Amino acid sequence: MDLSFISVNAQNSIRIDANGKIIYIDPFQIENENHDADFIFLTHDHYDHFSLESINKISQRETAFIVPQAMDKRVRKNTPVGINHPVEPGKSYTINGISFETVAMYNIMKPFHLKKAGWCGYIIDISGTRVYIAGDIDEIPEAKAVKCDVAMIPIGGFYTMNYKTGADLINIMKPQVAIPTHYGTVVGKKTDGDSFAKLVDKSIQVELKLSF
Repeated sequence: MDLSFISVNAQNSIRIDANGKIIYIDPFQIENENHDADFIFLTHDHYDHFSLESINKISQRETAFIVPQAMDKRVRKNTPVGINHPVEPGKSYTINGISFETVAMYNIMKPFHLKKAGWCGYIIDISGTRVYIAGDIDEIPEAKAVKCDVAMIPIGGFYTMNYKTGADLINIMKPQVAIPTHYGTVVGKKTDGDSFAKLVDKSIQVELKLSF
């Protein structure tokens, strides 16, 4: 599958070109001031996922912010432009021509990402290709149940799954393509992507897109 429409900057900082509509997820360590975001999806409010410095470099007056309900007030208060669309886990939405589903985002045995916070991963429909951006998760039941073509999951460990658990999850989900995220910058080794790829079932394409 050609995945040239997806790029990963750092951590879970993702850019998707959806046929001319530019989507960012959790922008972080953005260098250039492009102000080209049609959509900014935020999974949760930790500094490496909700970076005002990066958001201010890509947002514009009509940018649609897709944010978990619990983040709505904070995003409205701190972002000078854009229009908020608060969402909740486990629902389907269509906003400005982009359809997506929300998936609960949390840890099971760690205190960093609690289920009660209502944070969200997303399954975004890109011209019929279902792209799942998990956010910071462990091997949770909601992720195992996701049906998608492309799965973008964290593998850095400590705050999330490590590469071994991430590979186990992908082998259960069975997407066409797996793209590991959230390693080699704040947590995890730069080699975790290669270690992950070796453990993923050979029938599943693995793309290493993080830039270091």
